[in-house]
This record gives sequence, structure tokens and C-alpha cells, in this order.
Amino acid sequence: MAQDRMALFGTPNEIRDYAPLLRWLLLNCFALIGIAALWYFGLLQTMLATDRTHISIAILAIFVLTALHCLFQTAEISNQLVASRKARETILAAGADGLHVVDGRVLTAQGRPLEPSVLTTHIGNLLIKADVQGSVRFDQTLLLRALADRLRGREKLGLFVSEALLRLALLGTAIGFILMLVPIAALSSFDADHLRTALSGMTGGMAVALNVTVTGIASALVLKLEYYLLDGAIAELFDLITETSEIYVMSALERRPDARP
Repeated sequence: MAQDRMALFGTPNEIRDYAPLLRWLLLNCFALIGIAALWYFGLLQTMLATDRTHISIAILAIFVLTALHCLFQTAEISNQLVASRKARETILAAGADGLHVVDGRVLTAQGRPLEPSVLTTHIGNLLIKADVQGSVRFDQTLLLRALADRLRGREKLGLFVSEALLRLALLGTAIGFILMLVPIAALSSFDADHLRTALSGMTGGMAVALNVTVTGIASALVLKLEYYLLDGAIAELFDLITETSEIYVMSALERRPDARP
């Protein structure tokens, strides 16, 4: 029975590597439940009806698109974790000695190809660099820095958008207060009708300010949490690549006959 469950959901390593994707789904399920509750109690409809600037709608649209971007990047990192772990297992089984590049593929000494992944690409770059430099001793610091920059680039959009949503929230607050002050500036009489009209305009401006502020802050917080989880997955992938390449691949390259101490 345990083996059937393992075959259905994957190996323990694959289940762990897809944990970032499951965390994204769990977080956004809670967010959808919250949105559904707001819709059920009519708060969401009220917010959309009272926001004359439509900044709240823009914030929600940007949030949905960025969350989908985070989903795509998280799924890609999970796939890379699975593929990189398979490549690592191949290296452990066949040994790092004799690794070579043929037609863009990294093969073991027995001719077994490594699983295509970020780890395999990095190992291929190391092998090519070793062949080009020959007996000159080298390290992988620059290649690891370039790899880290590429991996971190996956989350830059989300970090920028989360900050931009906070700025939009502040902009909506300022516009709301301006809308509050306009009826007061236009007030020419203090009779009941004019005061009622002014108070109605002030209430509308306050609604804009509060609605946009709450929408922007809530969306930014959820996005920050999503990309924080993505950052943890990227760090795990980078640690796997660094550990595998430094312990096994670099050690094998340094044992080559043409390697210089």
C-alpha cells in the first residue's frame, strides 16, 4: 500500500521538491476563501461601487497577473529541483570522474546522460571551462555568481510589483483625501442642504482613500509572501547546485592528470 501511494504521488524527494508549488496553492486558496467571504458579505461589491477612481480594480488586476507569474516561476523551480536531484543521483551512482560534454549534453564515463536541468548546464559550463583552460587551476566563483543572478532574476518582478502596489495604495489615499477636500472648498453656504451635499462628497472621498489603501496593502502583503516562498525555493536549488558541483565535480576536475595544484 505504501509503495502504491509512492507511485501515485512520486518519490519522497519529488514530493519535497514540489513543496514550493503546494505552498503557493495553499496560500492562494486561503486568499480565494477570503475574497469569497468578502463577496458573500457584500464588502467587495461595496468597495468596487464606491471607488470612483477604479484604482482598486487596477490593483486587483495587477495582483492576479503577478500571482500567475509567481505560479509559473514556482512551478519551474520545482521542476528544476526534481531534475537537478535526478542529475545528482546519476553523478553519485556513476561517479563524477569521466564527465564530458558531447553535443551540448553532459555524459558520465559510461555514456549515461545527466537529466537536463540548471545543475547539468552549470556542470557543462565547468567542464568546458576546464577543457579551455587546460592545466590552469580555476574555480567556479564567477559561474556561481552568474547563476545566482539568473535565478534571483525570477523574483525581481514580484518584488517590484509588491512595492508598486504600496505606492498605488498611497496614491489612492492621497486622491481620496483630495476628493474629500473638494466639497469643502466648493461649500458656499452652511444651510442643511449644502452641508448634506458636502458631507456626502467627503464620505465618498474617504471611501476611495480607505478602499484603495486596504486593497493595495493586502495585495502587496500576499505577493511579498508568495515571492518569499519562491526565494526559499530558489535558495534550496542554488544550495543543491553549489554542493553537488563543489563536492563532486570540482573534486573530480582537480584529480585530472593535467590539473595544476
